Amino acid sequence: VQLQASGGGLVQPGGSLRLSCASSGNINSIRTLGWYRQAPEKERELVARISRPGGITYADSVKGRFTISRDIGMKAVYLQMNTLEAGDTAVYYCRAEDSWRTFWGKGTLVTVSS
Repeated sequence: VQLQASGGGLVQPGGSLRLSCASSGNINSIRTLGWYRQAPEKERELVARISRPGGITYADSVKGRFTISRDIGMKAVYLQMNTLEAGDTAVYYCRAEDSWRTFWGKGTLVTVSS
């Protein structure tokens, strides 16, 4: 499975961004797609993930502000980010899981600053 993320950029506090991640390869094996992020000098953390049946998990810090969605065939996953805060500044990574393995895409940088 290969993952290609896009949509990062610079946004002012309170603004919005939409991240996209396209998956390719053996997408029929994908069970979960998700977004993780890593801020400078911090560990990578879960932002949100969605399973093939549609089950969703959000980090507490983004609940009510971010929305994850996916293509029904797991061909893509999206992250709509609203009411962005400086603390959301990080490199955002797309991740896919099948029954045995984890796949990571290259990150996309989100900077929230005035």
